Amino acid sequence: MKSNHSLQLAPFSVGCLRARTVRLLLLAAVARGALWPDSGVAQPAAERIQTVNTAAITTPHPDDWPSYGLDYREQRFSPIKQIDRSNVASLGLAWHFDADYARGIEATPIVVDGIMYVTGSWSVVYALDAKTGQLLWKFDPQVPKSVGASACCDVVNRGVAVYEGRVFFGALDTRLFALDAKTGAKLWEVLTADRNRGDYTVTGAPRVANGRIFIGNGGAEFGVRGYVSAYAVESGELLWRFYTVPGNPADGAADEVAARAAETWSGEWWKTGGGGTVWDSIVYDPELDRLYIGTGNGSPWNRRQRGNGGGDNLFLTSVVALDPATGKYLWHYQEVPGETWDYTATQTIMLAEMPWQGSLRKVLWHAPKSGFFYIIDRNDGKLLSAEPYSRQNWAKGYDLTTGRPIFDPAADWTLTDKAVTVVPGHGGAHNWPPMAYSPLTRLVYIPEQEYPVQYQRRERSGTHHNVYDVGTQVTFPTPDSPLLLEALTHEALKGYLLAWDPFTQKVAFRVPHPSIVNGGLLATAGGLVFQGVDGGAARESALVAYDAKDGKKLWSYNTQEVPVAPPVSYSVNGEQYIAVGVGRGGSFGFMQASQDMLPPNGRFMAFKLGATAKLPAPTIPVSYGDPPAPSEAQREVSARGEELFRANCVRCHGLKGASNRRVPDLRRLPRAYYDSFESIVLDGAADSAGMPGFRQTLSSQQVADIKAYVLVEADVDRQLRAQPRWWVNFKLKCYALFAKLVLPLM
Repeated sequence: MKSNHSLQLAPFSVGCLRARTVRLLLLAAVARGALWPDSGVAQPAAERIQTVNTAAITTPHPDDWPSYGLDYREQRFSPIKQIDRSNVASLGLAWHFDADYARGIEATPIVVDGIMYVTGSWSVVYALDAKTGQLLWKFDPQVPKSVGASACCDVVNRGVAVYEGRVFFGALDTRLFALDAKTGAKLWEVLTADRNRGDYTVTGAPRVANGRIFIGNGGAEFGVRGYVSAYAVESGELLWRFYTVPGNPADGAADEVAARAAETWSGEWWKTGGGGTVWDSIVYDPELDRLYIGTGNGSPWNRRQRGNGGGDNLFLTSVVALDPATGKYLWHYQEVPGETWDYTATQTIMLAEMPWQGSLRKVLWHAPKSGFFYIIDRNDGKLLSAEPYSRQNWAKGYDLTTGRPIFDPAADWTLTDKAVTVVPGHGGAHNWPPMAYSPLTRLVYIPEQEYPVQYQRRERSGTHHNVYDVGTQVTFPTPDSPLLLEALTHEALKGYLLAWDPFTQKVAFRVPHPSIVNGGLLATAGGLVFQGVDGGAARESALVAYDAKDGKKLWSYNTQEVPVAPPVSYSVNGEQYIAVGVGRGGSFGFMQASQDMLPPNGRFMAFKLGATAKLPAPTIPVSYGDPPAPSEAQREVSARGEELFRANCVRCHGLKGASNRRVPDLRRLPRAYYDSFESIVLDGAADSAGMPGFRQTLSSQQVADIKAYVLVEADVDRQLRAQPRWWVNFKLKCYALFAKLVLPLM
């Protein structure tokens, strides 16, 4: 594949030094191999990055955050305790760095020896001075913007891995890169998936151990077959690949394990891909020398469209243990056999030891979408406990003898043409934002979500390029009034900071949040828990510090946008920092947010005690004037357009076309966009900006119907904006009361 990327070193200024002096300084710096290109000042070389290996990740340097979850246990507990309960109130902004794009940020910052490595949207990698936030180098893989159409949940990236002087990351278009950690120069790149055979994407952070890089992929909503791969650190050579679902039986089973998995499927499942993508959690166990992967949902979600609906469908929604040297299957535990709700098992896998029935057991803790907290023996995959940590109605519990859930038939929406309300919905009780554990409190902190939706089966249009087609219509009450929709959304979709005791399998405390869009977690030895929190209707998103013992709020900082990425902690020159990426990302990131300001570009922020830096003022959006008024004919077909919009557009553009402005708010476009609506939607005139053409799935008439719906919603929005603010606020309060009364009855 042709390489398409760019490397940029940050510019430096020589000030007013004489040319001869400059040349001498440059020569001296180069001779020492220590020139930092952003400043032109010779600095001590960051040699510790050369020694980050399996041992260094197992037991990290106390100043660093060298791996996704800090170390291989992925407990996200920082041992640094300079910032604690007594002084956290004096925490201030030390610096901020703005990335290139105003899209979602999900990356965990990796920090080694005072240098921070992060990824922004569109898979761009940045190396920053962890003390000042200055850019050292940037690497842009130049992912074609058209690839964004086949990313289910934004063009995000969850970060890099570092190992022996190299930086590794997966680009959205499935290329895996190795960069020189000091300069950002490309060392090699390989293609991890053939996009001609399916709409694969990569958003997850790779993991690395014992000279091998482990990486998965996403795309189950687009009909792909999931797998995880291992590559050689030195060369990028593919070492092994493990498929999470079986392929076409006509091609023969790869081994006995694949043959056994095929027995749990029926019909012609391979024609829809199967799913089971490994898009997030991959954990290496240095104690047992094993690799654990969390697998995704089925493709399509409707299991009766994956063949004839029979069987457990291995290895969907499972934790699978592999030999990291060979990829050989060791064991698995399937959390939701035959899953049909998009209940992925890709969320944080955490390694731990705990007493269990009189002996100390090596276990993994898992709190995925399903709403149950699983304790699984790492030696053999035996389920030890499965207790609900969140409200759910799909299962009555688990039979610990068989390890299987006791399904509630009333939650199986595939058996009826009617809409069925299920909790949690496809967003899950816990999605990708990582949880954390504190050995001081012995509590696991989970970014919990309460997310009921209605599933209603529908026929698939077939697997097409860039088409999100999962065999169901996921619905949520969508009244004509945007204010009533806002009230219903606020009342129905809830977010919490949940403290769960894995030793008693009970809730210790729960902190309610104003919105469902909240971030990953960090626990520290200072007795604190940090989380990004969406401000909801208050429009004031913040990074918040809580007391790890009881959830009391101790500090917050208005970040202007919600930090959905997980914070980390590190130390430079004896000063502790808390750093976090800021910017709505993921599927919830497209939900409507404040219309009063434009979202800033993806941003990384670092805090320390006594710091006083300030963020720039938010940008006020430009008004493009009123859109064209819908004709009577367009009003008559808008209901038909709404149905098409829900099926094809809502996952990126939001209910009623009201986005968070990271993608265009379809109700408030310049008139020229409405004039060019068909060429954009049908012919892909904006393909280079990430908006593909839909000619393969939509007709000209259907696009006209969608435009009619958008114009009707734009007219409703125009009328609402013309009303006095006091009247709007009064109606919001009335609708909020109505939502509290009516939602329990639905």
